[in-house]
Amino acid sequence: MQRAVSVVAHLGLQLKALPSALGRPFSCAQDVLRKTPLYDFHLAHGGKMVAFAGWSLPVQYRDSHVDSHLHTRRHCSLFDVSHMLQTKILGCDRVKLMESLVVGDIAELRPNQGTLSLFTNEAGGILDDLIVTSTSEGYLYVVSNAGCWDKDLALMQDKVRELQNMGSDVSLEVVDNALLALQGPTAAQVLQAGVADDLRKLPFMTSAVMEVFGVSGCRVTRCGYTGEDGVEISVPAAAAARLATALLENPEVKLAGLAARDSLRLEAGLCLYGSDIDEHTTPVEGSLSWTLGKRRRAAMDFPGASVIVAQLKGKVQRRRVGLMCEGAPMRVHSPILNTEGTVIGAVTSGCPSPCLKKNVAMGYVPYEYSRPGTPLLVEVRRKQQMAVVSKMPFVTTNYYTLK
Repeated sequence: MQRAVSVVAHLGLQLKALPSALGRPFSCAQDVLRKTPLYDFHLAHGGKMVAFAGWSLPVQYRDSHVDSHLHTRRHCSLFDVSHMLQTKILGCDRVKLMESLVVGDIAELRPNQGTLSLFTNEAGGILDDLIVTSTSEGYLYVVSNAGCWDKDLALMQDKVRELQNMGSDVSLEVVDNALLALQGPTAAQVLQAGVADDLRKLPFMTSAVMEVFGVSGCRVTRCGYTGEDGVEISVPAAAAARLATALLENPEVKLAGLAARDSLRLEAGLCLYGSDIDEHTTPVEGSLSWTLGKRRRAAMDFPGASVIVAQLKGKVQRRRVGLMCEGAPMRVHSPILNTEGTVIGAVTSGCPSPCLKKNVAMGYVPYEYSRPGTPLLVEVRRKQQMAVVSKMPFVTTNYYTLK
């Protein structure tokens, strides 16, 4: 959802081969940054803190970025994602409100089922990506990006007021919980030791409230941003450090930061808002047509529907694609060229893949160049090198789907 450079020199950190998208929000100015409930916990565990989307967050810990990445793929890692905006939408008209803002079919969600959806504008552009869960407790639980916190909150609050003025029963609450992501093939095994619920009955994109390692009132959602099995745990802020400490007692678990999170999501083909998708990108251009609910497409009752549905029925001018290349890593803004040497697009995210030992990237190219296997060129450090359009995810995802 939310942004390596070979060395982040201005931080004084020797962070080799970090994902390129992470370079922009980094800063050493810590005094005006928001802190998650785990800020002191990160410092105590050797977290190298950086500025990200207005928050102070760990880019890595004592292990290298690549070691953290590979540990997540082989075991499991604990990420602090408390900077994400968590909200509850309450009232009888909660679905009406959410469907007035997003492209997904929220009404069809079963109790405690969630979906990735998109806020869109009237031009069809993506305002943010978010996860909406229809809880059995009678509210929608929404998680959206920290970088869009103010924009998303204003969007939802304005719509709440609009509907309330029309007599609708709807309200919004900001959830001030911490949010921990436990990600990797052994995540469920680790968590099962601390919960009474049978996690085998909690498939991908479902959610339940439970006690976790003695902490009551936690919402556990089987989802994540790495392509691996895992959960995100919304936990009361005062108990976040206690829960993190309990999880770390299992030797399977190590802490991981922003650098590993970015390279993991890129291997999984997942978008970063502000880099791979933005207000000038439609869901069809962003290869996210699958987020459009079938009923919503037919009704054309979401913001930007006239633009988006027309793109579904015809040819879109450009598409988000995966790219692979040898040589120097592709970075954000690296030009993409056809084999004749004409610039046709640009890279939006790129890094060396720790798992594949190749360079992977996403970018936008005209539709006629979007077929997997299409040979292209990328310009890196003013030198052109061969690249090929590749299917995503680059690394097979391992979501727990009960199939």
